[in-house]
Amino acid sequence: MVTWLQYLGFRPQTAQLKAIYIAEAGGQTMQAVNTASARVDQGLVGDRYAMNTGYWHRVESCQVTLISEHDLQQARKREAIPLENGEHRRNLVIAGIKTKTLKHRRFQLGECILAYHKPRPPCGYINQLTGSTMMEALRQNSGICLKVLKSGSFAVGDPLILLAD
Repeated sequence: MVTWLQYLGFRPQTAQLKAIYIAEAGGQTMQAVNTASARVDQGLVGDRYAMNTGYWHRVESCQVTLISEHDLQQARKREAIPLENGEHRRNLVIAGIKTKTLKHRRFQLGECILAYHKPRPPCGYINQLTGSTMMEALRQNSGICLKVLKSGSFAVGDPLILLAD
């Protein structure tokens, strides 16, 4: 049976992974990749967070960072600067769901299970790297830190599946 919304062409939007970025060390340019693997209690294979080669204080460390396309749109409006190609310094970019929806939640990407850990505020170092006002642009929409609960691989385009608590 077709609902009237389906008849009109409405399709429910699914949350999905739009981009993956890694950098081998702090300060290096973020590299876009199509697939990644995550390891429990470490982070993304080949990324600075997993290898402890990033630029941060221990208390600020994250296994994986995530930001939504919605957050990036808000940041662009605030500062009118491009936030392309990983300049935001976050590992994962998602679409179809707001970051705040993930607060205190677990979710699956591909084979991997991740969990919300804490907000990820921008640091002043990001301005040094980008030569812009990136910190100000991201101030209220800077993404979150995640913990890897189950190791596995995932790819750009994979659905983000919220798990029951």
